[in-house]
Amino acid sequence: MRVIGADNIKSARGRTLIVANHVSHFDALILYLFLPQPLVFALAPSTVSYFWVRPFLPFIDWIVMDPLNPYALKGMAKAIKRGDKMVAFPEGRITGTGSLMKIYEGSAMLADNTDANVLPIGIEGLQYSRFSMLKHLIRIQSFPRVKITCLAPRKLLLSRNLQGHERRTKATTALLHIMREVAYECAYEPVTLFQAIIDAMQRHGPNRLIIEDSTKAKLSYRQLLLRADIVGQFIAADTKPKDCVGIMLPSTAASIVVLTAAQSRGRRAAMLNFTAGKRGLRIAVETAKVAVVYTSRKFVSEVGLEDIVRELKGLTKVVYLEDLRECISFMNKLRGLIAAYLPNSTYRLHHRTRDPQDDSVILFTSGSEGSPKGVVLTHSNLIANRAQVQTLLALTHDDVVLNVLPMFHAFGLLGGVLAPLLDGAKIYCYPSPLHYRFIPELSYQLGATCLFGTNTFLAGYAKHCHPYDFHKMRFVIAGAEKLTADTRRLWADKCGIRVYEGYGATEASPVIAVNTPMGNKPNSVGQLLAKMEYYLEPVEGIPTGGRLIVRGPNIMRGYLLHDGGGDYFPPSTRCGQGWYDTGDIVIIDDDEFVTIIGRQKRFAKIGGEMVPLAQSEDIANLAWPEHTHAAVTLPDIRKGEQIILFSEFNRCDHRDLVTAAKELGIPKLCIPKQVIYRATIPLLGSGKVDYPRLSELARKLRIT
Repeated sequence: MRVIGADNIKSARGRTLIVANHVSHFDALILYLFLPQPLVFALAPSTVSYFWVRPFLPFIDWIVMDPLNPYALKGMAKAIKRGDKMVAFPEGRITGTGSLMKIYEGSAMLADNTDANVLPIGIEGLQYSRFSMLKHLIRIQSFPRVKITCLAPRKLLLSRNLQGHERRTKATTALLHIMREVAYECAYEPVTLFQAIIDAMQRHGPNRLIIEDSTKAKLSYRQLLLRADIVGQFIAADTKPKDCVGIMLPSTAASIVVLTAAQSRGRRAAMLNFTAGKRGLRIAVETAKVAVVYTSRKFVSEVGLEDIVRELKGLTKVVYLEDLRECISFMNKLRGLIAAYLPNSTYRLHHRTRDPQDDSVILFTSGSEGSPKGVVLTHSNLIANRAQVQTLLALTHDDVVLNVLPMFHAFGLLGGVLAPLLDGAKIYCYPSPLHYRFIPELSYQLGATCLFGTNTFLAGYAKHCHPYDFHKMRFVIAGAEKLTADTRRLWADKCGIRVYEGYGATEASPVIAVNTPMGNKPNSVGQLLAKMEYYLEPVEGIPTGGRLIVRGPNIMRGYLLHDGGGDYFPPSTRCGQGWYDTGDIVIIDDDEFVTIIGRQKRFAKIGGEMVPLAQSEDIANLAWPEHTHAAVTLPDIRKGEQIILFSEFNRCDHRDLVTAAKELGIPKLCIPKQVIYRATIPLLGSGKVDYPRLSELARKLRIT
């Protein structure tokens, strides 16, 4: 047992409502035993009726709280007003998913009507006990480690002008934000990434099958640590602590092994984008000062990267995994076996300074708007973002994550690898997201429950799938580019699945906001995650919304620039260091749902008006929904700039765009001036449209 922040209970004077997450039947008893002051418990009728609970009731103060009975709050309000510290579970039931459940308005109205201090308490660990309701979803332990976290008391600050239903809604939303903070504090542990993998193994079982890929490789947690330690021995021989290890591999088990190996020896892992070409990879290797690059001879041959590898050999050492396999000795295997069975001891031996604030991974911006930069993410950044997402979307042993995104993409790294790896869900790695006909069939055979992808990829899968291919899907998350209405509708109509759109940036590890089953707003990218602060910077020519600036535990340490001499360039704005300017123009409503208008760099200034290019693409998507379109700008002598649309539709009629603009209610300024047919719109390796290449192509065509 650990109790953190118990002094916050003593500091909560006067009227106090304690709100706690509900993870097991044992929660109330644990709070009664380990919290320092007498408490009054609000118990659900179903809890009071349990035969094993009734013997304990005479020893505690309790009140029945029936969420369906509006008069149940009166007795609780009287107890709070006379100075009792009341404990309530706002979810109204024990979690059946592992993440936060819905929040009833009763607890929020109780705090509001009594003007009580709200004291949040988080319970972590009891969900792994025999008293939880997740017995079929996670590994149950006889004596799990339990943590109780007491946060600082605070008030529900509501406007005096709010009344009735609107006030109840705002109070419930305010309490929901508090409970998300509670859930985050429960999920977050300040450890390194490798230590988090060790903890996951101990939590979910060393022999649990966790990774599988298209090469027929199958790894349990223990097998992952064994192979990672063997590779780590060679990494330690080739590099020094805190050196940078380049990983140029597709989405396979081998890629996860090398990443884990680098983390086990305290090396930074640079995830190299093998689709970036010679120039992009050369810039990445030079920027991160990569000491050695690990790749596969078979992969290089199949993808045709021989010229790129020759370029890299002139800059750094390149090691093929096939060659490494031939060098493995009996002693290497023996050391790896010891490390797999004694992971904590060997980790302390190999890496004495295990600071969560150290650098963990270096990713590179997509280059969709210029030269790629190195984004330095610490262990704490990655662990924090995983905890933020876990409060909303919890994965369990029943889940199978079909990871088709490359690991050099932040979305693929966190969603496809780190989140399921730490939550005990099975990962199936597939090396290419472009196989639109095969991936739906693969989902059907695996019984996949989670899929992450871009709009382009998801549209391709839905177009070519059988309606039953995704029959077990719980979460389909779209990110990296705007989810179109056509893609959303296709998944709903053909597969019966709602696609949840999210939003993020490599600099944010990457998730900033996401829609969920409990909070979904169409045409938005979801609610901001727990612990995210923000403000909107006004933009000239845009009357509503502003440029989104964010700060949180998931924001990167800083940039590495090609000509920066190896120095970090931390994010900063006029409000100080640590604030990251996303460059996106957004609107945020009272419930913190984020709606993106467009990127500041993706606006055209026509006749003094700021015109979002995203709206030009929306017009084309409505006019010709079965095809892909992308808008760019070029200078215009008369109006400053003009919009050029590239389209995969070869029978473009400008009148279709005019009709679509009227239907959407979009001004005529957003209608592209010219449409250029292109058989295939170029994409980056992450699935985003390659806008720099299209802009260059438009300039070469000398459009006027």
